[in-house]
Amino acid sequence: MIPAPLLGSGESHNAKLAAIFHQMAACYRYLGTEHRFRVIAYDGASRTIAALNDDISVYATDIASLDKLKGIGESIAEKIMEFLATGKIKTFEKLKQEVPVELLELMDINGFGPATTRLLHEKLLINNRDDLVAAIESGKLASLKGFGAKRIENMKRGLKLFKEAHSRMLLWDALKTGEAILQQLLSIPGIRKAELAGSLRRRKETIGDIDLIAIADKKNRKRIVARFISLPLVDRVLASGETKASILLKDNSVQVDLRLVNDYEYGAALLYFTGSKEHNIRLRTWAREKGWKLNEYGVFDAASDKMLAGATEEEIYKLFGMSWIPPELREERGEVELAIKHELPDLLTESVMRGDMQMHSTWSDGAEDIETIARFIQKDYPYYEYIVMTDHSPSERIAGGLQVEDFIKQFAEIDRVNKKLKLDFVKKGAEVDILSDGSLDLPDDLLERFDWVTASIHSGFTKDNTERLISACNHPFVNCIGHPCGRLIGKREPYGVDWDKLFDAAVRTGTAIEINAQPNRLDLKDDLVKAAVAKGVMLTISTDAHSLDQYAFMSQGVSVARRGWCTHENILNSYSWKQVEKFRQQKRKHRKVES
Repeated sequence: MIPAPLLGSGESHNAKLAAIFHQMAACYRYLGTEHRFRVIAYDGASRTIAALNDDISVYATDIASLDKLKGIGESIAEKIMEFLATGKIKTFEKLKQEVPVELLELMDINGFGPATTRLLHEKLLINNRDDLVAAIESGKLASLKGFGAKRIENMKRGLKLFKEAHSRMLLWDALKTGEAILQQLLSIPGIRKAELAGSLRRRKETIGDIDLIAIADKKNRKRIVARFISLPLVDRVLASGETKASILLKDNSVQVDLRLVNDYEYGAALLYFTGSKEHNIRLRTWAREKGWKLNEYGVFDAASDKMLAGATEEEIYKLFGMSWIPPELREERGEVELAIKHELPDLLTESVMRGDMQMHSTWSDGAEDIETIARFIQKDYPYYEYIVMTDHSPSERIAGGLQVEDFIKQFAEIDRVNKKLKLDFVKKGAEVDILSDGSLDLPDDLLERFDWVTASIHSGFTKDNTERLISACNHPFVNCIGHPCGRLIGKREPYGVDWDKLFDAAVRTGTAIEINAQPNRLDLKDDLVKAAVAKGVMLTISTDAHSLDQYAFMSQGVSVARRGWCTHENILNSYSWKQVEKFRQQKRKHRKVES
């Protein structure tokens, strides 16, 4: 049994323990391929613990109880018990003495890998990112065999990605942080209304800082600012005054700026501090042409300085003769012209989504079994009419890819679950690998039996993959191209793709393209979504969920779609399954006629 003091702390152990197991996996990856099974085990344990709804201590009555969790064997269970009792894991402490832990975080970045990282450490005594930067700048790296100019340039680009990733937050993380701060702000007496602003409100894929706009009477502002800068999450106060405050957060050093305004200024402040800069310049230019001036305090007559609007964004846009422009569109990409004509698209909303087209279960690398997933979604997403189970195909060995016979067994399991639910809710799908030659790693006679097939690239990230993706589009049983640009934000750049050619192929063959809503993918990215829509490509939004908490990613997939000007008509899984099936059958008929 775990000692009471640690269990009574009230703090969740999950995040820290999941991070330790992830680092242990990285250590074993660094030590060589002979440890690959340990890598798989610790990565799996890390995912399982991170996805738990309750603290790991709830399950830790004994080793046997922990052993019931997916991916937690006896050895890892013992380490969990050790961590909960002592706050440390001896094996991890020993590993940290053997490997350069600070350098391991670079192993997932283009230009690096276990062998390269080990070579840098052993030959040049590089222990961290600063050592590596110094070695590159001094020319030491060029002295190593195999480190030519092109390879070093790729490493520099990887380091730049790493630096950018650590200076900005992923949208998902920023939303969680921003919402938590907003709720604490709203709990302060005297705050009458408050909202998130800035690039976070526009739902950009990465966020530099967090902006808050709030209404408060002047008599309360000094006290409100004092309370705000004293919140438990504050690490350092950068500035404070009667109308604004700037703080740095403890957990991530992110800057948060609060501005307090009058109710009649609120809309103007929200508009101004939401941005974008380019959108605001366009509006100010429009105002000047009318003889007005626009700033964060309102719209004023330039001659008399009389206030014309400012309490709400809607009244400002209305004064300008425009439709209200959703924040996601405020990037000066033609939205103002359409707002003047009252021809803005009726953007997609999450409430119209009817299903999720990609997810993973315990059959491959997911954390939950199919029935648990189905019941959870029916409870938490009652507007969903279907979900598509898309476990990995054989090539994804680390992800536990399924063989042909495994998929056939899974078909029976899905039938059993649907019968139990008394509803044809779970659809039979797969995420099939597109191999280097453009072929798929499952046979056609099996692919033909799926309700939905998503084809994805999981290798060959350094070359142009246009023809590889087009080859998958041409396959009669491929319904969708998954995470099509292959990027991992802050870790891996997109591989080369001729997007015009791919979009043309998708339209010609009747193949959908995915917006993958995983926080570090958001792939297809928003500008390419807009280009795809213009070409007539049908899109899907998928969470690619591997645990129950990840189904919430649908909201940010919808945000990407909105930033790409998508309406309900552009997103296939905002339709009924009958319409999805019609889309699928049209491709088969078309390809059959062509052949």
